[in-house]
Amino acid sequence: MVQKLVIYPDDRMNCTSTDVRSFNQTLWDVLEDMRDTMLAHDIKAMAAMQIAYPYNIILIKEGEEYHEYINPRIIKNEDLFDSEESSIHYPDVTVTIPRYGKIKLVYEDRNGQVHYEDIEDRELAATLQRKIDITFGGNILDKVDKNTREKILDALAGKGLMPQTDDVCPTFSRKDYFVSFTDKLLILMGLSLLTPLFKFSKETVENIYTFDKIAFPLIIVLMIGFFFYAQYEAKKYKQCSSCQIGNNIGVMVKRTVAALAFAIGAYFLVNPY
Repeated sequence: MVQKLVIYPDDRMNCTSTDVRSFNQTLWDVLEDMRDTMLAHDIKAMAAMQIAYPYNIILIKEGEEYHEYINPRIIKNEDLFDSEESSIHYPDVTVTIPRYGKIKLVYEDRNGQVHYEDIEDRELAATLQRKIDITFGGNILDKVDKNTREKILDALAGKGLMPQTDDVCPTFSRKDYFVSFTDKLLILMGLSLLTPLFKFSKETVENIYTFDKIAFPLIIVLMIGFFFYAQYEAKKYKQCSSCQIGNNIGVMVKRTVAALAFAIGAYFLVNPY
């Protein structure tokens, strides 16, 4: 099935793709959608993220054949040269980027079999490097200097491709304050576990334990506040990608688990009663 291309300013391209672990019909359906979309748009190479599938998959058309690279990794490179490149993510943009003309690749096929391939064709080697960049959340503008990048983005804005302020996720969010304060509390809770190593007075130990008892529920409240504010931003900024929303959940879970572990540790190690 032909899928919609991910075009700037859609920021899902900034997500890191996950490796494929299950070589089954789900994978084969993704490959089929990539093939159909490439055919419909006359595209010679594609990473799965370019049609919003966050998987480490690259499909390259050579002649009438489609070569499938699942979980590709470059394990050797040489012969640096200047490659003139473009990307469907940035319409009508061409840049010159240093690439390697010879690479050694390890990858898997649709059945999970591992393959090694020496590629000495410069165009194919550059194409694979460009698509692998995408699987790591990168793009061609990451490879150029700041002034060139700004000129290109200004040109895209002139074509109406610059996101509006209310549509794009901000680089800094107020929810980061929740995380910053939580991290400081976690550091202090962690340090409190060292209390048995010092000969503090009973009153001091009681104060430290009181802090732990207050800090734990405060962290829970902060993480709840973080979650709801993150949900608010996800609705407000239309270009917030699923990977960013997923990261928010990860932030919550890691800090909540850490706080619980420190609270349990304080009960057994710091509790003076």
